Order: sequence, then C-alpha cells, then structure tokens
Amino acid sequence: MTKSLQDKVIVVTGAGRGIGREIALLCAAEGAKVVVNDPGVASDGSGSSAAPAEEVVEEIKKRGGTAVANFESVAEAIPASRIVKTATDHFGRLDGVVNNAGILRDMIFHKMSVEAFEAVIKVHLMGSFYVSHAAARLFREQESGSFVHFTSTSGLVGNFGQANYAAAKLGIVGLSKSIALDMQRFNVRSNCVSPFAWSRMIGTIPTETEAEKARVAKIQQMGPEKIAPVVSYLLSDAGKEVTGQIFAVRMNEIFLMGQSRPLRSVHRSEGWTPQSVAEHAMPALKASFYKLDRSADVFGWDPI
Repeated sequence: MTKSLQDKVIVVTGAGRGIGREIALLCAAEGAKVVVNDPGVASDGSGSSAAPAEEVVEEIKKRGGTAVANFESVAEAIPASRIVKTATDHFGRLDGVVNNAGILRDMIFHKMSVEAFEAVIKVHLMGSFYVSHAAARLFREQESGSFVHFTSTSGLVGNFGQANYAAAKLGIVGLSKSIALDMQRFNVRSNCVSPFAWSRMIGTIPTETEAEKARVAKIQQMGPEKIAPVVSYLLSDAGKEVTGQIFAVRMNEIFLMGQSRPLRSVHRSEGWTPQSVAEHAMPALKASFYKLDRSADVFGWDPI
C-alpha cells in the first residue's frame, strides 16, 4: 500500500515532545523525510537542550524512516528561516510545514507582564509567520505545498488567564486564512488544527480544586497521537482540495470549526444615534449575543 507522504519533505516545529513528536513520527511512518525542529526549551520558553529533537530523530531512524534534527528558535526571523534551509540543504526540497512550536506564560490579564505577552506572541504568532514566510517562496516556485498551523479553543472560544496565548492563537487563524487566499493560485494550501491533547503545556493548568483535578484527568485521557492523523492527511495529496479551514481534534472526534460570519442585523434609514443604538439596536441584537463561554463550556461532554 502506497504511503500517503512518500518522499515528501516535512518540517515540524516543536517536534521534540508531545503533539509535535507524534506528528513527526507519523509523517516519517507515512514515507516523509522529516525536519524535527525543537530547541528543547521548558514549557515557559526558558533553557535549551538538543536531546528532545535528537531522540525523535533516532526513534524515526530506528523505525526505518528518514529525519534530521534542527535546534533553531522560531521566535526570530533569521533562525526560523534556517529551519526551512535545513530541509532544502538535506533533502533538496520542502513540501509541508507544521507550525506546532509553542510556550505558555499564563496569568490573569491585569497581572500579566508585557514580557509574558510578547514572549508568547513571538513564539506562536510570529514564529508561525517567520517559518511560513521562509517556506512560501519555495512553495510559490514549485507551485505546491501545505501549511498546517496550530490554533486553540483558548482563542476560538475563550479561557481564563490566557490573553497572550488566545491572542496569538486567534491571530494564527487570520494568518492561515490569508495564506490560503493569497497562495491558492499556486496550489498552496493552509489550514489550522485546534488540538485537545495532554502535553507539557497543558500540564501547567492548575489542579488546586476538585473541579480542576477532574478537568485535567479528562484531558490526560487524550493522547497526543490522536492529533497526528489529521495533520498527516492535510499534508498529503489526498488533502489537496482542503484549504482555509479550522479543524478541532479531540480523541476520536474531528470538528469543523466555524468562522466569523454575520449573525443578525438591524438598520434605520435615518442612521443611528447613541440613543437609538441603546433603545433599538442592542435590544434587537441581544438575543444573539455570545456568552462569556470557556472552551470547557462549549465542549462539555466527555471525549469519545
């Protein structure tokens, strides 16, 4: 049986652990040559280690696959471009990019430092841009390629204490859609995946109350390996008609997520005043207001 990614070259950022590791392993098993990028930082972005990326490369080779390690940070443009260069230097081309690298600096908004906000934006949003931008020229020239970016229901829906992470993850949705629109003419596609899975970053969630402990226990059931098949599909030729979409993956469930569209409208032929907005517009629209939901409120049933 033909492997779905046979001879394709795939870059996976943050591939030393968790979801990224499982994606790298599956892509290699499906025949891809994989650049395993990971600087080996802690969940908050501190420190560095070559071990995580090297261990994944060794695991891929032990299983008969092909991979090379890269230790650059995605958070700066030039190092990020070297991740893409690693693919072309070692394998002569690039066919897919998975923007999975991330860190967390959670804090309730009024206590969040500027540094914590900027650090998370740099890794998630700017990192996705830097790596994608470096790859886009290659994809344009060869008139093919696939981007898979990682978003989160923290941005799509909402969560406590994650203004930096939510802003970055919702920004990635806009980035992905713009890439999909701009590069469709070159047969380049771009999609987002919002994962529900246990990882080091999820491991930073507080577990002080019984409700928090129960929530984390449910998340721990969702292995990172459950995310990889959808990502591998989106990188493959079988996914060539799929672009500009957002998929959430939770254990054995795959959700197509909504995108912002008008819900309801009101108008006055003479135009609006602050008073008529208060008396007419808001009462008419209020029934369609979104609640201040968190991700757990929207996905309130146990994973399947």
